[in-house]
Parts: sequence; C-alpha cells; structure tokens
Amino acid sequence: MILVFTPNFMNRMLFLLPLILLLVVWELIWKGMALWKSARLGQTAWFVALLLINSAGILPIIYLLVNREERKAL
Repeated sequence: MILVFTPNFMNRMLFLLPLILLLVVWELIWKGMALWKSARLGQTAWFVALLLINSAGILPIIYLLVNREERKAL
C-alpha cells in the first residue's frame, strides 16, 4: 500500500495540530501535578504507573481525587 499525502489530507492534519498540542499540554499539567504529589508522599507504585501510562490526564486526575485528603498534610 502506498500512502499519498494529498493536499486534502495535509489540511486535515493541520486542523488537528492545535487539538493535539492542547491535549499534550493538558496531559503534562495533570501528570506533573500527580507525579509531584506521589513523589512527595513516597508512593513509588503510583509514581511509576503515572510515569508510564499515557491516559490524556484521566489517570492523574483520578489519582489526585483519590488522594486529595492527604494534600492538606503537605
């Protein structure tokens, strides 16, 4: 199969670029907050899971919600 990058295909890809960049920034913000918190609390398993699993921010948000009570102690 030969891939041909037509102008129409390139226009669709350029349309998706801002969405992809927004998703990357979203993931970095949530992942950074969750990684920082898990490291501060000494939760190695969570740290490794958050570091390796890319979930568009879902796993970091779940982690932060589950561990929100411990946040007051920091």
